Amino acid sequence: MSTTIHPTAIVSPKAHLGENVTVGPLTIIEHDVHVGDGTKISSNVLLANGTRLGRECHVHHGAVLGSPPQDLKFHDEVTTLEIGDHTTLREYVTLNRGTHDRWKTTVGSHCFFMAYVHVAHDCIIGNHAILANAVNMGGHVIIEDHAVVGGLVGIHQFSHIGRHTMIGANSRVTKDVPPYVLAGSEPLAFNGLNIVGLRRRNFSQETLSTLEKAYQLIYYSQLNVSQALDRIKKELPMTEEITHIIDFIEKSKRGIIWTRR
Repeated sequence: MSTTIHPTAIVSPKAHLGENVTVGPLTIIEHDVHVGDGTKISSNVLLANGTRLGRECHVHHGAVLGSPPQDLKFHDEVTTLEIGDHTTLREYVTLNRGTHDRWKTTVGSHCFFMAYVHVAHDCIIGNHAILANAVNMGGHVIIEDHAVVGGLVGIHQFSHIGRHTMIGANSRVTKDVPPYVLAGSEPLAFNGLNIVGLRRRNFSQETLSTLEKAYQLIYYSQLNVSQALDRIKKELPMTEEITHIIDFIEKSKRGIIWTRR
């Protein structure tokens, strides 16, 4: 099967389209665009200069990818939007390219972004992330692998959301959300371990028990965060998950969400 371009689409001769790409009606693909093999681009899509789209992706009607950052400090520098393989972008998503801060916005592979999601400049989104309808974020946000963000969530610039975390709908993220947890309510708070999600991803019961002990120390021990981390280092096995929690919290610049007691 060869690449198929609808006669009403406008595709720059300088764009690079891989094998078996489909381009729908009224779609525009600008000069400096790379599209991987087997990717399907629906109608009325804009792939702007600097867009790098991986293999076997599906971009739905009305999406705008690689548009300039909404940042007053941006002065037409050459930057990119880089998207991995097997990622689905539903209707009217908008993903901006980077600024001179890190020169690119990146989205991993096997992600699923529902309608009206906005990913701002210089964001880093890992693999297997799911963003529900109308999730909107400021610049420089980091969302790690396997995170799930509910619909209508607003994410403050520079926020960091940990791996395997689930954030409830209609929330407002203004602090960092550590990995492996459920978060919800207003203001956003720790609501326990993401037990269902972790079991679905084959985390062992031993690992779940260790994670629960770590977050009991962080959130319910009457210790401050630094003291809780010291206790974790002394009392719990330094598994990959525990090491990641410690590293995440120690590097947090906005501080982590708290809990209701």
